[in-house]
Amino acid sequence: MTQQPTQSPQFFLTAPSPCPYLEGQYERKVFTHLVGDKASELNDLLTQGGFRRSQNIAYRPACETCRACVSVRILAQEFSPTRNMKRVMKRNADLIGTAHAAQPSSEQYSLFRAYLNARHRRGGMSDMTVLDYAMMVEDTHVDTRVIEYRRRGPDSFVTGRGEGPLIAVALTDEMADGLSMVYSFYDPALEERSLGTFMILDHIRRAAAAGLPHVYLGYWVNGARKMAYKVRFRPQEHLGPNGWERFG
Repeated sequence: MTQQPTQSPQFFLTAPSPCPYLEGQYERKVFTHLVGDKASELNDLLTQGGFRRSQNIAYRPACETCRACVSVRILAQEFSPTRNMKRVMKRNADLIGTAHAAQPSSEQYSLFRAYLNARHRRGGMSDMTVLDYAMMVEDTHVDTRVIEYRRRGPDSFVTGRGEGPLIAVALTDEMADGLSMVYSFYDPALEERSLGTFMILDHIRRAAAAGLPHVYLGYWVNGARKMAYKVRFRPQEHLGPNGWERFG
């Protein structure tokens, strides 16, 4: 069982800003810093309480007029893929994901930029520089891994690693009760592979194999089309006023 950090964190509140998901709404966030030798324990507790991590900050919505953002976690030990998900896994059976320390690379950034330019040209991350990307990856005081996905090569059965160009990347926190997917991106030219879905399925497999109960997906926003994919991975739990409850 995770122990409570010895020092209580300080929480701060951001000023209101336009919501990126729901037109006409304004968002506010409560946040705290994740630093020091208790950062991992604190990150576990806060994630279980509906927070998300960005670099060394843990935050959650604190909007005055809206409660649309709902924390979602997949029950990895009970998960059973749909027929379509099985097809996605088969389509990507030639890929291997290798977990590395949270260190950025120029190859990662090139793929990251191609992904943003194709999928999120007008998003809040669209102007991130190589330094911004490096900070996103390595500015962490918790147990974070970069999982790089590449195609199987002739030596992969020996090394356990993929070979060739980088296909997809997931920035993932390893927690006491599961895996938290902080951010993921992939080669936009390989849209037919459904790589976003594949990476979630791979994280469910990794969590189940490690005996961990959960994969945390962040926030689902009912009514936001770009978030609709998150409720496809069931069974899952949503965090509400009475704690985590099974969805659907």
